[in-house]
Amino acid sequence: MKKQVAYNLADFIRQASFKNLSREVITGLKIHILDSIGCALGALGASQSSPVVIIREYMDEFGGPPYCSMIGGGKVAPCDAAFFNSALVRYLDFNDSFIAKGETCHPSDNLGALLSVGQYVDGDGKDLLVALAVAYQVQCRLCELAPLRDRGFDNSTHGSYATVAGISKMLGLDAGQIVNAIGIAGVSHNTLRVLRTGSPSHWNGLAYADTALGAVRAAFLAMGSVTGPADIFEGRKGFMEVISGEFNIDWKMEKLDAVLRTSIKRYNAEIHAQSAIEGMLELRNKSRFRAEDVERVDAEIFDVALEVIGGSDYMISTKISMKEQADHSLNYLLSVALIDGQVMPEQFREGRLHSDEVATLMEKIKVKPSAYYSARFPAELPVLIVVTLKNGMSFKIEKNDYEGFVTRPATWRFVENKFHRLAEAYIDAKHRYELVDFISHLEAKKIVDLMSLLETGLETVIGELPHAKAAS
Repeated sequence: MKKQVAYNLADFIRQASFKNLSREVITGLKIHILDSIGCALGALGASQSSPVVIIREYMDEFGGPPYCSMIGGGKVAPCDAAFFNSALVRYLDFNDSFIAKGETCHPSDNLGALLSVGQYVDGDGKDLLVALAVAYQVQCRLCELAPLRDRGFDNSTHGSYATVAGISKMLGLDAGQIVNAIGIAGVSHNTLRVLRTGSPSHWNGLAYADTALGAVRAAFLAMGSVTGPADIFEGRKGFMEVISGEFNIDWKMEKLDAVLRTSIKRYNAEIHAQSAIEGMLELRNKSRFRAEDVERVDAEIFDVALEVIGGSDYMISTKISMKEQADHSLNYLLSVALIDGQVMPEQFREGRLHSDEVATLMEKIKVKPSAYYSARFPAELPVLIVVTLKNGMSFKIEKNDYEGFVTRPATWRFVENKFHRLAEAYIDAKHRYELVDFISHLEAKKIVDLMSLLETGLETVIGELPHAKAAS
C-alpha cells in the first residue's frame, strides 16, 4: 500500500540531523534567530492597549508550572511560553518572510515554540538549529505547493504542520507519535483568511502564536499516546480535499535549506511594501522634497501587493485606525517614509497613526497594478514610484528588490544593527552584545542558557510596562 503522506513527512523529520545542515544554512538560521529575537525584544515596548501587555497579564494571573522562560522574565508552562514568545516575535510584523506566487508566510513564527520546548527538554543549540530548519522547510514547501490565500484560509494554517514538525524533532518522537502529533495539530487550526481581509484586529499578529500553542499541546499529547488522524492530508474530508487541493511533496528528496530562500525585513512593514519603501526613502534623500511640496504620488506595483497592501480586497488603504491596519497600508507606509525618513516601530504609535499630516499625504497617493511587474513577482518585488510636486517637477524611481530580500540577502552585520536598534531601549549594551555573541556560537550552547539571557537584564522591563487592567 502507498505510504500515507504524514508517515513520509515523519520520516523526513526523523532523519533530519545537524550533519545535514550546510555551513551556509547554519549561518542563515543564526541570522534569522538573531533577527527574530530582536523583533521580540522590540515588541516589549508596548502601549497600554497592546495585546502584548494583555497577554502578559493573562500569563501572570493564570500562570502554570514555571518550566519555561518568557522573554522579558518569568516562567510558565511550555504551551503558554510558546504562545507568549511567539506573540512577541510576531507582534511588530518585522520578522522574516517567505514569498511564493500564491502565498506568503513568516517561518520565524516557529521559533517561540521551539525555544520553549527546547528549554523544557534541556536541548542544545544544535537541536534548535535542526528543529528550526525542519519547521522552515515544512512551512515554506507547503506555502509554495499548497497555497491557501485564494481558498479563503490564512497562511498560519500551514503553521500547524510546520511547528509541530519542529517540536516533534525537538522531542525526539518516533514515527507513530509524529504522525499523531501532525494529525492532532492539523485538524485543529485551520485559520480563515477573514483574519486579514475583514475588520482589523489584534488577532492578525496573534493567530500564529495560538497555532504554536496548539502544536506544542498536540506534540505532548501524541508523546503521551493520544492519537490523531493519520490520513490528515489525503483522507476523505482531509486537508487536500477540503482546504488545499491536491499537491505532492516528495519528502525523501527534501533538503533543509529553505531559510536561504527567506527574506528579512529592512522596514517595519508588510513584506510586499519593502522595495516601495526603500524607493521612497531613496527619492526623498536624493531629491530633498518635503511632504508639503507634493501634489501627488503614483505607484505601479505587482498584483499581489495591490491586493494585500494597496486596498484592493483587503483593509482600506486610506482609513487607518490601528497598527494592524497601518503596517498593511501602502498609502500609510509611503506617507510616513516620506515625512519621517524611516518606517520603524515609532511610526505606529498612537500619535503618528492619527496624524493629520500623514492623513493628508495618504489621500494624494494612487496605487495601480502593473501586468509587467506582476509577471516578475515573486522572483522580484518590482515597483515604480513617481512623485509630482506642486511646482510641476517630478521625480521617479524603479525598484526590483530591497536590501534584505533574497536577491540582496541580509548579512550578519545588517541584522545585528537591526537587533540593536530594536532592543536598545529594553536591554543594556552589555547584555545585547552577550546575546549576539551567544547566537553566533549557538551550536555550542544550551537553550536554557539562551533563555536565561533573555531574562537577565530584562527583569524590570515587564514590571515597568503599562498594565491592561490599569489602562481600562
